[in-house]
Amino acid sequence: MKNRHTPVTLKGLLAAALVAAAAATAPAQTASTAYRASQRDPFTKYKPPVRRKVEKKVATPVPAPPIQARIDNYKAQKLAAMNLRQVAPKPTTALLLSEVEVRGIFRTPRGYAAMVEATPINLSYVVYPGEQFYDGMLVAIEESRLVFRKQTKWTDGRTVVAVEPKPLAQPTIADQLTAQRESQPATPAADEKKSDVNQLIEALKALASAATQQAGAGNQQQSADPQAAQPQGRP
Repeated sequence: MKNRHTPVTLKGLLAAALVAAAAATAPAQTASTAYRASQRDPFTKYKPPVRRKVEKKVATPVPAPPIQARIDNYKAQKLAAMNLRQVAPKPTTALLLSEVEVRGIFRTPRGYAAMVEATPINLSYVVYPGEQFYDGMLVAIEESRLVFRKQTKWTDGRTVVAVEPKPLAQPTIADQLTAQRESQPATPAADEKKSDVNQLIEALKALASAATQQAGAGNQQQSADPQAAQPQGRP
């Protein structure tokens, strides 16, 4: 015989389970009594927050060290190469291309060469194609200019390579004044000294010619008087 109260019993159990679940979730649904102050005045007009623009870092060329630091680095590299019995670097490796002036271009058995002057230290060097500098290399020497390959390092890590020609330097005002002084005639004082020397030379020549004339006159007189020329015999 089937139990007629089975559906009723199930409904009662289901209702009891729902009541238990509601009792368990009741504390979680209780409103909090803690007061939280508002971050803004509710009676003032709302203003959106100002967003600051983030400035993008602009890449710039990496500045070169001072000339003295580069010279010290060159000396250290030269000493290390000498200790290892290797070829030492040349002094031009411490110079920037902007610190070099072309003073002359000439031909040698090795080909074209150039005389460059390091303006910070007032020293001159003879360079050939392939010469290394701090920020570049000499790639060609033409009749009136030098052609360099310049390397520029940037703060973002990239290296930019560009061709930089450098013409032959024109004579400065000081060089022109020196050339004019050399081309000008000698000063009056130098002329006076020169004239005094010339007068002394002329006087010496006159004395020498007078002595020569006197000697010639004496010889002629002896040849004209044969008795004076013969030795005196016994009477």
